[in-house]
Amino acid sequence: MKKILLAFIAAMMLFAADIHACTSAIITGKATPDGRPLLWKHRDTGELNNKVKHFKGAKYSFYALINSPDAMKEEAWTGTNEVGFSIMNTASYNLKDDNLPSDQMDKEGEVMYKALATCRTLADFEKLLDKYKRPMGVEANFGVIDAEGGAAYYEVNNDSWTKVDVNDPKIAPQGYLVYTNHSNTGRLNDGMGYVRYTAADKIMKEQIGRNGDITAKWIMQNLSRTFYHSILGIDLNKDKELVEKCNGWFIDQDFIPRKSSSCSIVVEGVKKGENPANTVMWTILGYPPIGITVPLMVANGENIPSFMTAEGTANAQMCDWVLENKKEIFPITRGNGNKYLNYNAIEKYMVPALEVENMVFDQAVPVIEKIREGKATAADLNTVYETIQKVF
Repeated sequence: MKKILLAFIAAMMLFAADIHACTSAIITGKATPDGRPLLWKHRDTGELNNKVKHFKGAKYSFYALINSPDAMKEEAWTGTNEVGFSIMNTASYNLKDDNLPSDQMDKEGEVMYKALATCRTLADFEKLLDKYKRPMGVEANFGVIDAEGGAAYYEVNNDSWTKVDVNDPKIAPQGYLVYTNHSNTGRLNDGMGYVRYTAADKIMKEQIGRNGDITAKWIMQNLSRTFYHSILGIDLNKDKELVEKCNGWFIDQDFIPRKSSSCSIVVEGVKKGENPANTVMWTILGYPPIGITVPLMVANGENIPSFMTAEGTANAQMCDWVLENKKEIFPITRGNGNKYLNYNAIEKYMVPALEVENMVFDQAVPVIEKIREGKATAADLNTVYETIQKVF
């Protein structure tokens, strides 16, 4: 009986790990067409109701992705502040070397909230980690960029941290790093997310190899929406014959977007010397394959488009809209049916979403360039928001 119980607990732990399993990347200015860094976080979580909120921190104001039901907590799950400090995380499952109870863990959101409220540079974040109370209650890879050109991952456990500098050509020769749910300094072959890591790294490497641009738009449309599987060697977005043969049904396992995917964000930073308030937080709420990317700028202050935020614990309109459509993608609830996705339903919503999204980028990018040149303000993005609002 004891062996059965232990096996059950282990299975539940693996399931929980799979839920909190994000995919991410940091791309330095070396690998982008305009020299501005990018910070990508594709979030997987047990709380699918996400929204963006503006906070006035202890030192700095910031935008943060939060769980709608936890809106009153001081937590952030990706964000950027008015001085160009941006942060995200992926859970790691091969760093923790103690037996701290689970109810004292999962404090990553609190760490990121404090960092956004008080940090300007990577050095500030390192000081925060040094001074943070022990045990920290985390087991994570924190990805950070700042307005001074800093770009690094921090592999952090309850008592210590290790910096992985993405600007170091010995570590990131092509100017980028991908992280999922294991840490390079952790236990070898332990952790999670190896299949997703291989997929994301392959897609990124091929784009750079063909001299293709790595942009926020490219990431959203080629990583956040990819249905390439690195073990099976299939790509549902490209193999229409396979989709037809399987009647559109596939197991929802080890693709980058999964049933637990709640959001995708690309923070587009600034070059050294530029106004850090011009950082852009490109954000998809809900289920990324069928959502629409929305540009947000901290320079806009509390004026977040109404469909991306909400008062109190209410849900964001955009997130509700996407999650309602998502029901057709995962319609089976009995037995093991919830482990299967209907790709035909994904395509039904993804194609029109991409049409709108292309219009968003076409409208937003020139406006953002004018903002950077001082010829427009963040409020001029309202015309872009009006285009998006018409969809739902």
